Amino acid sequence: MTRQPHDQFAKQYLEELLAPLGEVEISREIAGEVRQVDICFAPNPTADREILGLLGKMVSTPCLLEPFRNQPSKTEIRSCMVKLFSLHSELQRKARREDEELPEAELPRLWILATSASAALLDSFGARLDPDNWPIGVYFLADALKTAVVAINQLPLTEQTLWLRILGKGTTQQQAINEITALPPENPLRRNVLELISTWRINVERKDNLTEDERELIMNLTPAYLEWRENTLREGVQEGVREGSLQERRLVVGNLLRLRFDSVDEELSRVIEPLLKLPPEEYSRLLLQLSREDLLARFGIE
Repeated sequence: MTRQPHDQFAKQYLEELLAPLGEVEISREIAGEVRQVDICFAPNPTADREILGLLGKMVSTPCLLEPFRNQPSKTEIRSCMVKLFSLHSELQRKARREDEELPEAELPRLWILATSASAALLDSFGARLDPDNWPIGVYFLADALKTAVVAINQLPLTEQTLWLRILGKGTTQQQAINEITALPPENPLRRNVLELISTWRINVERKDNLTEDERELIMNLTPAYLEWRENTLREGVQEGVREGSLQERRLVVGNLLRLRFDSVDEELSRVIEPLLKLPPEEYSRLLLQLSREDLLARFGIE
């Protein structure tokens, strides 16, 4: 699978989670040879990061985050490190121009978010666990390199790792999505994350000639998509009940049809007026339960 759909989701997802905690830059260009880093993050010292668990701990200091849908190659890891060191040089030049000192501790760290990382790959970089401070799955290169590889498939199945495991693959991702949908509706992150996951699924599903990996991804994302779609449909119906005016309710019903069936063609548009003659509770039930064919048959549209 190409990285583009995963990249797009990962950037939007991490931006959604991190924006309340500090400054997020997407696809930041690094000086010198044109390079872009996926996520560049500068934390707000007063922000509460506990809700993000392990991810919140990772972003407690300035950092770069590079997510990979598949295990990265040695070359890809080295390329990420080149971006990190280029950024370090850029920040140090800026500090010298402003006659300021840039402490080593304030230099950004690189977090490579890999769905998996083999022992051979980790050994080739001398990456090691830090069991006294970090869980299994988080591997650090030598301290001066300020780089770590997160093998998402190795992370423990705990609430602390949930927001990272969403970026995993296969059963790791499937388990995380089940945990997301099981969160209480009042969870502050649940709604927006479900929407991002649903958009990711829609974008992948629209591709031609899906690979086996992409078909598996669609299956993994489907529970979150169905949960989001049903919630959105119900909220749309409730909005129609509150707004009351015929024109506003017509717009609501049209939007619900588009959400349910992706688009509203000439045939479907002809069910809007008959639906509006029904009480909101009744047309909400029909929109949630009936297929396109059943809706057309119900209102005598051939």
